[in-house]
Amino acid sequence: MRYHALACDYDGTLAHGGAVDDATVAALTRLRRSGRRIVLVTGRELEDVLRAFPHADLCDRIVAENGAVIYAPSTREARVLAGAPNAAFVEALRARGVAPLGVGRAIVATREPHERTVIEVIRELGLELQVIFNKGAVMVLPSGVNKATGLATALDELRLSPHNVAGVGDAENDHAFLRMSECAVAVANAVPTVKAQADLVTRGERGAGVVELIDALVTSDLAELAPRLSRHEVLLGRRERGGEHGGSGGNGAGETEVRLPAYGINVLLAGTSGSGKSTLATGFLERLTGAGYQVCVIDPEGDYDSFEPAIQLGGTERAPLVHEVTDVISRPGRNCVVNLLGVGLGDRPEFFERLFTALDDLRARTGRPHWIALDEAHHLLPMDWAAAGLTLPEQPSGLLLITVHPEGLAREVLATVDVVLAVGANPGETLRAFSEALGEAAPAEAAPAEAAPADAAPADAAAARGELAPGEALVWWRSRGAPFVLASEPPTAERRRHIRKYAEGELGEDKSFYFRGPDSRLNLRAQNLSLFVQVGDGVDDATWLYHLRRGDYARWLRESIKDPPLAAEAERIAADAGLSAAQSRARLREAIERRYTAA
Repeated sequence: MRYHALACDYDGTLAHGGAVDDATVAALTRLRRSGRRIVLVTGRELEDVLRAFPHADLCDRIVAENGAVIYAPSTREARVLAGAPNAAFVEALRARGVAPLGVGRAIVATREPHERTVIEVIRELGLELQVIFNKGAVMVLPSGVNKATGLATALDELRLSPHNVAGVGDAENDHAFLRMSECAVAVANAVPTVKAQADLVTRGERGAGVVELIDALVTSDLAELAPRLSRHEVLLGRRERGGEHGGSGGNGAGETEVRLPAYGINVLLAGTSGSGKSTLATGFLERLTGAGYQVCVIDPEGDYDSFEPAIQLGGTERAPLVHEVTDVISRPGRNCVVNLLGVGLGDRPEFFERLFTALDDLRARTGRPHWIALDEAHHLLPMDWAAAGLTLPEQPSGLLLITVHPEGLAREVLATVDVVLAVGANPGETLRAFSEALGEAAPAEAAPAEAAPADAAPADAAAARGELAPGEALVWWRSRGAPFVLASEPPTAERRRHIRKYAEGELGEDKSFYFRGPDSRLNLRAQNLSLFVQVGDGVDDATWLYHLRRGDYARWLRESIKDPPLAAEAERIAADAGLSAAQSRARLREAIERRYTAA
C-alpha cells in the first residue's frame, strides 16, 4: 500500500458551510477501516473545529491554527508549536477597529479588507510575523509556521512519511501541505492556483470530492495516478539521445536525464566484480534519501560502511539485531545499513528471513522503508530460497537487487524485476543470463555481434557486446523497449573527488588542453580546469577565438573532463557570433566556476 494517510483541509474541502455531511462521515469511516490514518489540517482554532465537527474522533491528529497546534483526539492532548500572540499586536488591531478578530493559542485571524491594517501594525511594531490568506480570511502567525510544518509534526508523531500521504485541499493556505504530500488533490471548488498544483482535481465539490478521493484510495490505492507523479522520479544518469525509459527530463544540451519512479518498481543491478555496482547503487540510494525516501541496505560484505545518509548497524565485531534495525527505521527520517560481517555464513539465511519478515511487517503498517537494497542478493535470495519456505510479499516493490550472478537468484524474485542495470564487462551477457534464468528471450541488442539486428542503435548494441566505459550502465526497462547506455550519476563523495580531480588535479598529457592558436605558434598546456581558466585569460584574442570557434573547448570538456552539460554551454557560447573574445571568456569562466569552484 502506497498511501497510508489522508491529510484533509476542513472548510471548503471536507465541510460545506462549516458542517460535514453524513455521506462524507461514512466515507471517512470506510477509510479508517481500510487501515489508513486521517489527519485534519485546518486554519480554524482547535476549540472551534471540535465544536463544528462532532466526529473528530475519526481523525488520528488534528492540525489546527494553520499548523500551530497539534491535537490527538484519542488522548485529548494538544501541543502548541508556536508562541502565544503578541499582546501589543492584538491590542493595536482592536484599537483600530479590526473586526472580526479571533485570537487563538498562536494565531490571530480576521478577514479582508483588514489585511492592510494588519500589515501596517506588524511594520510599526517591528514584529516577525507572516500573513496568510485563505479565501477572504486573513491569518497572522509566527514566521515559518504553516500547514506543512504542522502536518510534518503530526506525521512524525504517527511514524508516517509524507511520501505515504495523499493531501486534499481547496484554498491558498493549502499550498504548503499539498506540496509536501506524495499525491496532491484539489476538490472541484478549489481556487485555480491549487488546481494547477494538484495531481488530481476531483469531479465533485467539497465533501463529494473527498468521498470520490476516499473511494479511489480504498479501491485502487490511487494506482491510476502513478504516471502523473513524475516529479518524484529519481535521477539515475544521463544519455546522449532520447529513448524509452523510466522517466526523463531534458536540459537543452543534447542529452536526456534518465529517471526511475520512486515507487512501484524493482531494480536488478548486475555485473562483474569491480565494475562499479556499489558506486551506482550508492548514488541512486543517496538521491532517494535526499528526496526524503527511507532506505534499508542489507550489506553482507561491508561495502556500504561509508554510506553517510544511513545509521550503520552491525560489523565485524558484532552482529546486528533485528529489533535494533526496526527501532532505527521506525522513524521516517532515518535510514540504515545492516552490516552482516558479524553474522556467520551459516546463520545468515535464518537472520535474513527474520529481518525480511520484520521489514515486510513494517511496510504493511507504514509503507516504509520505501526501498530495500540487497547486496550480494544471490546469497540472500538464492535459487532454492522458495523451497526453504520463504515467500515474497504480494506484489513487492522498492527492491534494489545487487548481484554478480543474476542467474543465481530465485526465479520468483527475478520475475518481479522491472528494470535491469548491467555494468562491467559483457553487459549483454548479463542480460542474457537474466533472461535465460526466466526462460525468456534476451533483448536483440544483447545478442553477439554477428546476430545483432540491422536497425539496432550502434552505440547501444556495441556497448552490450562489451564496450561500456567506466561509470556507464546498460539499462533495460523490460516492458519499454530496447536497452540503452547511460552515464550514471555518481554519489556525492565520488562527485567531490571528480570535481577536485578536474578542477585542480594533474591530468595526463593526453587529457590536457593545449592552446596553440591558428598558426600553432603556441604550446601552452592546461592540465586542469583551474589552469585552463588562467591560461585562457592570458592568451591573445585570436588564439582564444580560434579554439572557441573550432569547438575545441567543448570537445575537451566533453571527452577529457567528461562534463557534457559544461561542453554544451561551451557550444552555445561558441555559437553566439555577437560575443567578443572578452565576453566569451567571461561566459565560459563563469560556467566553469559555477560548476566546480562553487561545488
